[in-house]
Amino acid sequence: MQRLKTSDPDFEAKFARLVDDRRESDVEVAHAVDDILDRVRDLGDEALIEYTARFDDHRLRSDEDWRISPDTCKQAFEALDPRLRQALELAADRIRAYHRDQLPRDRDFTDDAGVRLGARWSAVDAAGLYVPGGRASYPSSLLMNAIPAKVAGVERLVIATPTPKGEVNSLVLAAAHLVGIEEIWRIGGAQAIGALAYGTDRIRAVDVIVGPGNAYVAEAKRQLYGVVGIDMVAGPSEILVIADGKNDPEWIAADLLSQAEHDPLAQSILITDDPQFAEQVEDRIDVQCSMLSTRRTARASWDDFGVLLIVSDLSEAPALANRLAAEHVELAVDDPEALFAQIRHAGSVFLGRHTPEAVGDYIAGPNHVLPTGRRARFASGLSVLDFMKRTSFISMDAEALGKIGPAAIALAEAEGLPAHAQSVELRLK
Repeated sequence: MQRLKTSDPDFEAKFARLVDDRRESDVEVAHAVDDILDRVRDLGDEALIEYTARFDDHRLRSDEDWRISPDTCKQAFEALDPRLRQALELAADRIRAYHRDQLPRDRDFTDDAGVRLGARWSAVDAAGLYVPGGRASYPSSLLMNAIPAKVAGVERLVIATPTPKGEVNSLVLAAAHLVGIEEIWRIGGAQAIGALAYGTDRIRAVDVIVGPGNAYVAEAKRQLYGVVGIDMVAGPSEILVIADGKNDPEWIAADLLSQAEHDPLAQSILITDDPQFAEQVEDRIDVQCSMLSTRRTARASWDDFGVLLIVSDLSEAPALANRLAAEHVELAVDDPEALFAQIRHAGSVFLGRHTPEAVGDYIAGPNHVLPTGRRARFASGLSVLDFMKRTSFISMDAEALGKIGPAAIALAEAEGLPAHAQSVELRLK
């Protein structure tokens, strides 16, 4: 765990290293994924059978070995504890309501030259959703990825999920039933991403692939971007908490550990103007971590990548936050709005002492699929727009073409493209 102070003479050098640190896949992962994708593209189902047996110890023989039926998902949903079922339903309702408000509007207008212009939005035909089957097997992620696609109007939504030794996660199946997904394949890893992108004899290709996964899944999505659309290249989880000394250190410690427990490569950072408070938080992290069932993961993350950063004044925090461009940013201060006004780069911001990041992971409504690795400088969280595309249109009559056509001819001739010019000029004659 690092301790930094903005007053230290070498702070800038140390902070720059923190900002530039990459905790993502390496060259070996990229080469391995490249080989897997080549085999899936060339061999299709044969490659999936081979990789699923090797990595998941699951044999793909009959249809039941390949797919999970809608009836199985329905049974999983009906078997849920009523309290958990209500929680899933509440989460789904809130996520759906938030994303419905994101739906874009078509445009259609006629300008002063008499040219009709506009754009029409439409959903992609098919989207693939990757659902991990290992450490990160979360029904909440399924809701966050599937519901925006449904709201956007995607007609075919496909899940690929590994089932090690044939075992399935009943909560994930229950969530799939809740959102109405009926096509679920028992495949995982980079090979699943390849199958969704290229298609095989059994699995039809999709247009967009979303969903979390390990380094191999993330790398496969990166390599296949362009063959299909993707949500983003996601790295390990991140949280930045900006807090003053008026907070309960127990709360802030729990917030930092909420991301540390995701992955040994996750990063939790506290920025505060109170050195004594920082020490209290560190102490509470040690105590809380020892009691977590996820302590090994959380401890590794905090020890290797945790940061306590002391500023002379909290007014320094927004500039530091913007350089970090973290996935999650909590503003646990008296006036969070004042700091929020200065935060330009963040995946999602949580305002006030009673807004823990964890509530955003499950129930608040905004999507928890967010840019990591400083990508919040140029990227946004998952939304309905990731499952839609915009088609512009133009319509004009002879009079409108007569008004703007000569300018098009002049530009075409200047660019040395006479056929372009002629296609307009012939109509003007």
